[in-house]
Amino acid sequence: MGILVLCETDGGQPRKSAFELLGKAKALGLGPVTALVLGPADVTSLGGHGADAVLHYDNAVLASHSTGTAVKAIANAVAATGASVVLGSASNVTRDAFPRLSARLGAGLAVECTDLRVAGGKLVGRRPVFAGKALVDVKVQSAVALFTVRPNSFPVAASTGATAPVTTGDGGVSGSDVDVKVVQTLAPESKQVDLTEADRIVSGGRSLKSKESFDAVIRPLAAAVHATPGASRAAVDAGFAHHGDQVGQTGKVVNPSLYIAMGISGAIQHLAGMRTSRIIVAVNKDPDAPIFQFATYGIVGDLFEYAPLLQAEFQKTLA
Repeated sequence: MGILVLCETDGGQPRKSAFELLGKAKALGLGPVTALVLGPADVTSLGGHGADAVLHYDNAVLASHSTGTAVKAIANAVAATGASVVLGSASNVTRDAFPRLSARLGAGLAVECTDLRVAGGKLVGRRPVFAGKALVDVKVQSAVALFTVRPNSFPVAASTGATAPVTTGDGGVSGSDVDVKVVQTLAPESKQVDLTEADRIVSGGRSLKSKESFDAVIRPLAAAVHATPGASRAAVDAGFAHHGDQVGQTGKVVNPSLYIAMGISGAIQHLAGMRTSRIIVAVNKDPDAPIFQFATYGIVGDLFEYAPLLQAEFQKTLA
Protein backbone atom coordinates (compact mmCIF):
# COMPACT_ATOMS: atom_id res chain seq x y z
CA MET A 1 0.00 0.00 0.00
CA GLY A 2 0.96 3.62 -0.20
CA ILE A 3 1.57 6.23 -2.88
CA LEU A 4 4.65 6.57 -5.06
CA VAL A 5 5.11 10.10 -6.44
CA LEU A 6 7.38 10.60 -9.44
CA CYS A 7 9.10 13.90 -8.65
CA GLU A 8 10.49 15.52 -11.77
CA THR A 9 13.46 17.82 -11.47
CA ASP A 10 14.87 20.76 -13.38
CA GLY A 11 18.51 21.70 -13.04
CA GLY A 12 18.89 19.23 -10.18
CA GLN A 13 16.02 20.75 -8.15
CA PRO A 14 12.47 19.37 -7.72
CA ARG A 15 9.91 21.06 -9.92
CA LYS A 16 6.96 22.89 -8.38
CA SER A 17 4.68 20.07 -9.59
CA ALA A 18 6.58 17.62 -7.38
CA PHE A 19 5.70 19.62 -4.27
CA GLU A 20 2.07 19.87 -5.38
CA LEU A 21 1.76 16.11 -5.77
CA LEU A 22 3.54 15.28 -2.53
CA GLY A 23 1.27 17.58 -0.53
CA LYS A 24 -1.85 16.15 -2.13
CA ALA A 25 -0.63 12.56 -1.73
CA LYS A 26 -0.08 13.14 1.98
CA ALA A 27 -3.56 14.65 2.37
CA LEU A 28 -5.22 11.68 0.67
CA GLY A 29 -4.27 9.41 3.57
CA LEU A 30 -3.78 6.24 1.52
CA GLY A 31 -0.66 5.13 3.32
CA PRO A 32 2.99 6.19 3.29
CA VAL A 33 4.11 8.60 0.58
CA THR A 34 7.36 7.82 -1.21
CA ALA A 35 9.01 10.38 -3.46
CA LEU A 36 10.79 8.86 -6.45
CA VAL A 37 13.57 10.89 -8.08
CA LEU A 38 15.35 9.72 -11.23
CA GLY A 39 18.87 10.98 -11.87
CA PRO A 40 21.23 13.21 -9.88
CA ALA A 41 19.33 15.84 -7.89
CA ASP A 42 18.99 17.56 -4.52
CA VAL A 43 16.26 15.64 -2.65
CA THR A 44 16.60 17.24 0.79
CA SER A 45 13.47 19.40 0.45
CA LEU A 46 11.02 16.59 -0.35
CA GLY A 47 10.40 15.56 3.26
CA GLY A 48 9.18 19.04 4.12
CA HIS A 49 6.50 18.82 1.45
CA GLY A 50 4.94 15.52 2.43
CA ALA A 51 7.29 12.66 1.55
CA ASP A 52 7.58 10.01 4.27
CA ALA A 53 10.50 8.46 2.40
CA VAL A 54 12.60 9.25 -0.64
CA LEU A 55 13.75 6.71 -3.20
CA HIS A 56 16.57 8.33 -5.14
CA TYR A 57 17.86 6.49 -8.18
CA ASP A 58 21.01 8.59 -8.40
CA ASN A 59 22.09 7.13 -11.70
CA ALA A 60 23.62 9.26 -14.46
CA VAL A 61 21.92 6.98 -17.00
CA LEU A 62 18.59 8.40 -15.82
CA ALA A 63 19.67 12.05 -15.99
CA SER A 64 18.53 12.48 -19.58
CA HIS A 65 15.10 11.01 -20.12
CA SER A 66 15.10 7.79 -22.09
CA THR A 67 11.81 5.96 -22.31
CA GLY A 68 13.17 2.47 -21.71
CA THR A 69 15.28 3.36 -18.69
CA ALA A 70 12.59 5.55 -17.08
CA VAL A 71 9.88 2.89 -17.43
CA LYS A 72 12.15 0.18 -16.05
CA ALA A 73 13.26 2.32 -13.11
CA ILE A 74 9.70 3.34 -12.17
CA ALA A 75 8.50 -0.26 -12.43
CA ASN A 76 11.34 -1.34 -10.14
CA ALA A 77 10.38 1.41 -7.70
CA VAL A 78 6.76 0.19 -7.63
CA ALA A 79 8.00 -3.31 -6.82
CA ALA A 80 10.42 -2.04 -4.16
CA THR A 81 7.83 0.09 -2.34
CA GLY A 82 4.72 -2.03 -2.90
CA ALA A 83 2.86 1.15 -3.82
CA SER A 84 -0.75 0.77 -4.95
CA VAL A 85 -0.92 4.26 -6.47
CA VAL A 86 1.63 6.04 -8.68
CA LEU A 87 1.26 9.78 -9.26
CA GLY A 88 3.05 11.90 -11.82
CA SER A 89 2.68 15.36 -13.27
CA ALA A 90 0.99 15.55 -16.68
CA SER A 91 4.21 16.33 -18.52
CA ASN A 92 6.19 15.23 -21.56
CA VAL A 93 7.95 12.67 -19.36
CA THR A 94 4.79 10.96 -18.14
CA ARG A 95 2.98 11.21 -21.47
CA ASP A 96 5.86 9.18 -22.86
CA ALA A 97 6.54 6.80 -19.97
CA PHE A 98 3.24 6.14 -18.18
CA PRO A 99 1.37 4.42 -21.05
CA ARG A 100 4.29 2.02 -21.39
CA LEU A 101 4.47 1.61 -17.63
CA SER A 102 0.74 0.84 -17.64
CA ALA A 103 1.29 -1.92 -20.19
CA ARG A 104 4.27 -3.35 -18.31
CA LEU A 105 2.48 -3.47 -14.95
CA GLY A 106 -0.98 -4.29 -16.27
CA ALA A 107 -2.12 -1.18 -14.45
CA GLY A 108 -4.98 1.19 -15.27
CA LEU A 109 -4.06 4.75 -16.15
CA ALA A 110 -6.02 7.99 -15.68
CA VAL A 111 -4.42 10.98 -17.39
CA GLU A 112 -4.64 14.79 -17.18
CA CYS A 113 -6.55 14.80 -13.87
CA THR A 114 -7.36 18.13 -12.25
CA ASP A 115 -8.50 16.73 -8.90
CA LEU A 116 -8.01 13.63 -6.75
CA ARG A 117 -10.17 12.30 -3.92
CA VAL A 118 -10.77 9.08 -2.05
CA ALA A 119 -14.11 7.24 -2.26
CA GLY A 120 -14.69 3.78 -0.83
CA GLY A 121 -11.01 3.38 -0.11
CA LYS A 122 -10.14 3.93 -3.78
CA LEU A 123 -8.52 6.93 -5.43
CA VAL A 124 -10.80 8.77 -7.84
CA GLY A 125 -9.47 11.20 -10.40
CA ARG A 126 -11.48 13.95 -12.04
CA ARG A 127 -10.44 14.84 -15.57
CA PRO A 128 -11.76 16.94 -18.47
CA VAL A 129 -13.00 15.20 -21.63
CA PHE A 130 -14.26 16.31 -25.05
CA ALA A 131 -11.78 19.21 -25.16
CA GLY A 132 -12.85 20.34 -21.70
CA LYS A 133 -16.60 20.37 -22.37
CA ALA A 134 -17.28 17.89 -19.56
CA LEU A 135 -15.64 16.42 -16.47
CA VAL A 136 -15.63 12.72 -15.61
CA ASP A 137 -14.60 10.81 -12.49
CA VAL A 138 -12.23 7.92 -13.12
CA LYS A 139 -11.59 5.01 -10.75
CA VAL A 140 -8.87 2.47 -11.55
CA GLN A 141 -9.71 -1.12 -10.64
CA SER A 142 -6.28 -2.73 -11.09
CA ALA A 143 -4.00 -3.55 -8.15
CA VAL A 144 -1.72 -0.67 -9.10
CA ALA A 145 -3.33 2.58 -10.27
CA LEU A 146 -1.52 5.23 -12.30
CA PHE A 147 -2.60 8.88 -12.37
CA THR A 148 -1.14 11.94 -14.05
CA VAL A 149 -2.20 15.37 -12.77
CA ARG A 150 -2.08 18.73 -14.51
CA PRO A 151 0.34 21.17 -12.86
CA ASN A 152 -1.28 23.90 -10.72
CA SER A 153 -4.17 21.64 -9.75
CA PHE A 154 -3.20 21.82 -6.07
CA PRO A 155 -1.61 24.52 -3.91
CA VAL A 156 1.95 24.19 -2.65
CA ALA A 157 2.08 24.52 1.12
CA ALA A 158 5.09 25.99 2.86
CA SER A 159 7.69 23.43 3.82
CA THR A 160 7.36 21.99 7.31
CA GLY A 161 11.10 21.60 7.50
CA ALA A 162 10.73 17.86 8.08
CA THR A 163 13.24 15.42 6.67
CA ALA A 164 12.62 12.02 5.15
CA PRO A 165 14.93 8.99 5.03
CA VAL A 166 16.60 8.62 1.64
CA THR A 167 17.28 5.28 -0.02
CA THR A 168 19.64 5.47 -2.98
CA GLY A 169 20.17 3.04 -5.81
CA ASP A 170 20.70 2.76 -9.54
CA GLY A 171 17.10 1.88 -10.41
CA GLY A 172 18.17 -1.45 -11.84
CA VAL A 173 19.20 0.19 -15.12
CA SER A 174 22.51 0.51 -16.90
CA GLY A 175 23.91 1.88 -20.11
CA SER A 176 22.74 -1.20 -21.99
CA ASP A 177 19.13 -0.18 -21.28
CA VAL A 178 19.48 3.18 -23.02
CA ASP A 179 17.50 3.19 -26.27
CA VAL A 180 18.18 6.81 -27.20
CA LYS A 181 21.50 8.62 -26.93
CA VAL A 182 21.34 12.29 -25.89
CA VAL A 183 24.21 14.08 -27.58
CA GLN A 184 23.44 17.63 -26.44
CA THR A 185 21.09 19.48 -24.11
CA LEU A 186 20.37 23.14 -24.79
CA ALA A 187 19.09 25.27 -21.94
CA PRO A 188 16.21 27.59 -22.87
CA GLU A 189 17.19 31.20 -23.43
CA SER A 190 14.18 32.47 -21.47
CA LYS A 191 14.29 32.44 -17.68
CA GLN A 192 10.51 32.62 -17.41
CA VAL A 193 8.44 29.94 -15.72
CA ASP A 194 7.39 27.23 -18.18
CA LEU A 195 3.82 27.62 -19.39
CA THR A 196 2.76 24.26 -17.99
CA GLU A 197 3.70 25.31 -14.45
CA ALA A 198 2.94 29.03 -14.69
CA ASP A 199 0.48 30.40 -12.16
CA ARG A 200 -0.36 33.37 -14.43
CA ILE A 201 -0.38 33.53 -18.22
CA VAL A 202 -1.02 36.35 -20.71
CA SER A 203 -1.69 35.05 -24.23
CA GLY A 204 -2.02 36.88 -27.52
CA GLY A 205 -3.79 35.96 -30.73
CA ARG A 206 -3.66 36.76 -34.42
CA SER A 207 -5.32 40.15 -33.77
CA LEU A 208 -1.90 41.47 -32.71
CA LYS A 209 -1.06 41.56 -36.45
CA SER A 210 2.75 41.26 -36.17
CA LYS A 211 5.61 39.91 -34.09
CA GLU A 212 6.58 43.49 -33.25
CA SER A 213 3.10 44.17 -31.85
CA PHE A 214 3.12 40.88 -29.95
CA ASP A 215 6.44 41.76 -28.33
CA ALA A 216 5.33 45.33 -27.61
CA VAL A 217 1.93 44.42 -26.14
CA ILE A 218 1.90 40.90 -24.71
CA ARG A 219 5.36 40.64 -23.18
CA PRO A 220 5.22 43.93 -21.20
CA LEU A 221 1.69 43.13 -20.01
CA ALA A 222 2.84 39.68 -18.91
CA ALA A 223 5.78 41.21 -17.07
CA ALA A 224 3.43 43.61 -15.27
CA VAL A 225 1.26 40.69 -14.12
CA HIS A 226 4.33 38.59 -13.20
CA ALA A 227 3.06 36.11 -15.79
CA THR A 228 4.43 33.92 -18.58
CA PRO A 229 3.60 34.99 -22.16
CA GLY A 230 1.60 32.56 -24.28
CA ALA A 231 0.10 32.53 -27.75
CA SER A 232 -2.66 30.98 -29.79
CA ARG A 233 -1.83 28.63 -32.66
CA ALA A 234 -2.80 31.34 -35.16
CA ALA A 235 -0.27 33.72 -33.59
CA VAL A 236 2.43 31.03 -33.62
CA ASP A 237 1.69 30.04 -37.22
CA ALA A 238 1.94 33.71 -38.19
CA GLY A 239 5.41 33.89 -36.62
CA PHE A 240 4.48 36.20 -33.75
CA ALA A 241 5.77 33.75 -31.11
CA HIS A 242 7.70 30.49 -30.81
CA HIS A 243 5.97 27.11 -30.82
CA GLY A 244 7.03 26.69 -27.19
CA ASP A 245 4.70 29.61 -26.37
CA GLN A 246 1.66 27.95 -27.92
CA VAL A 247 -1.32 27.13 -25.72
CA GLY A 248 -3.89 24.68 -27.01
CA GLN A 249 -4.62 21.19 -28.20
CA THR A 250 -1.52 21.13 -30.42
CA GLY A 251 0.54 23.22 -28.00
CA LYS A 252 0.78 23.16 -24.22
CA VAL A 253 -2.08 22.37 -21.86
CA VAL A 254 -2.04 24.89 -19.02
CA ASN A 255 -3.90 25.23 -15.74
CA PRO A 256 -3.04 28.64 -14.22
CA SER A 257 -4.91 30.59 -11.57
CA LEU A 258 -5.14 33.53 -14.02
CA TYR A 259 -5.33 33.37 -17.83
CA ILE A 260 -5.59 36.62 -19.81
CA ALA A 261 -6.54 36.14 -23.47
CA MET A 262 -5.82 39.19 -25.63
CA GLY A 263 -7.38 39.08 -29.10
CA ILE A 264 -8.07 35.33 -28.96
CA SER A 265 -11.44 34.24 -30.31
CA GLY A 266 -11.54 30.98 -28.36
CA ALA A 267 -11.53 28.22 -30.95
CA ILE A 268 -12.18 24.79 -29.45
CA GLN A 269 -8.53 23.80 -29.99
CA HIS A 270 -7.35 26.73 -27.87
CA LEU A 271 -9.99 26.19 -25.20
CA ALA A 272 -8.85 22.59 -24.87
CA GLY A 273 -5.50 23.86 -23.63
CA MET A 274 -6.65 26.46 -21.07
CA ARG A 275 -10.28 25.85 -20.18
CA THR A 276 -9.51 24.65 -16.66
CA SER A 277 -7.86 27.98 -15.72
CA ARG A 278 -9.37 29.27 -12.48
CA ILE A 279 -9.93 32.85 -13.71
CA ILE A 280 -10.14 33.71 -17.42
CA VAL A 281 -10.04 37.32 -18.58
CA ALA A 282 -10.81 37.92 -22.26
CA VAL A 283 -10.35 41.06 -24.36
CA ASN A 284 -11.82 40.89 -27.87
CA LYS A 285 -13.58 43.29 -30.24
CA ASP A 286 -16.07 40.64 -31.29
CA PRO A 287 -18.90 40.38 -28.70
CA ASP A 288 -19.79 36.97 -30.13
CA ALA A 289 -16.29 35.50 -29.71
CA PRO A 290 -16.57 31.99 -28.16
CA ILE A 291 -14.01 32.89 -25.49
CA PHE A 292 -16.63 35.05 -23.75
CA GLN A 293 -18.75 31.96 -23.01
CA PHE A 294 -16.00 30.70 -20.71
CA ALA A 295 -14.46 33.95 -19.46
CA THR A 296 -14.79 34.95 -15.84
CA TYR A 297 -14.42 38.56 -16.93
CA GLY A 298 -14.78 39.89 -20.46
CA ILE A 299 -13.98 43.20 -22.13
CA VAL A 300 -15.49 43.89 -25.55
CA GLY A 301 -12.98 46.28 -27.06
CA ASP A 302 -9.71 46.81 -28.89
CA LEU A 303 -6.79 45.03 -27.22
CA PHE A 304 -4.45 47.84 -28.33
CA GLU A 305 -6.54 50.21 -26.25
CA TYR A 306 -7.04 48.05 -23.17
CA ALA A 307 -3.64 46.33 -22.92
CA PRO A 308 -1.81 49.57 -21.90
CA LEU A 309 -4.57 50.37 -19.40
CA LEU A 310 -4.36 46.93 -17.83
CA GLN A 311 -0.57 47.08 -17.82
CA ALA A 312 -0.56 50.43 -16.01
CA GLU A 313 -3.02 49.20 -13.36
CA PHE A 314 -1.09 45.97 -12.77
CA GLN A 315 2.17 47.89 -12.46
CA LYS A 316 0.58 50.05 -9.77
CA THR A 317 -0.92 47.20 -7.77
CA LEU A 318 1.73 44.50 -8.24
CA ALA A 319 4.87 46.60 -8.13
